[in-house]
Amino acid sequence: MNILEIKPEDTYHIRHRVLRPNQPLDACKYDGDFNISTLHFGAYKNEMLIGIATFFKSPNPDIPGSKHYQLRGMACLPDFQGMGAGRSLILHAEKVLKKRKADAWWCNARLSASKYYQKLGLQSAGGIFDIPHIGEHIVMFKMLDFE
Repeated sequence: MNILEIKPEDTYHIRHRVLRPNQPLDACKYDGDFNISTLHFGAYKNEMLIGIATFFKSPNPDIPGSKHYQLRGMACLPDFQGMGAGRSLILHAEKVLKKRKADAWWCNARLSASKYYQKLGLQSAGGIFDIPHIGEHIVMFKMLDFE
């Protein structure tokens, strides 16, 4: 598995196919995708992009610290799920975020994925809420130690 920084538009196909298949492609273009502080990572297997993760600089008042990044749009193509791409993306991103002196990263985790995020060391903050057309979510976060 090879993890590389990628361009925002490289994420759209996988976001659409995995996260928002019943919405228009434009729904996969997020505000902030092109901000200089935004990070996009891709997981490659045999030179094929199979997974993606995007981190936006975004404070969350319910999380300790002040320099936070929000994970949005993490997805892996169905045929490659369970092969460690997501974990590899997160571990790589955490190294980069620590270099940027981030206190924590967080996400609006789909309720169905909350156990996955717990295994990666995240904890919940707050209760369950609904995102229209997507489903139930919960805020989860992980504190980062940096040198």
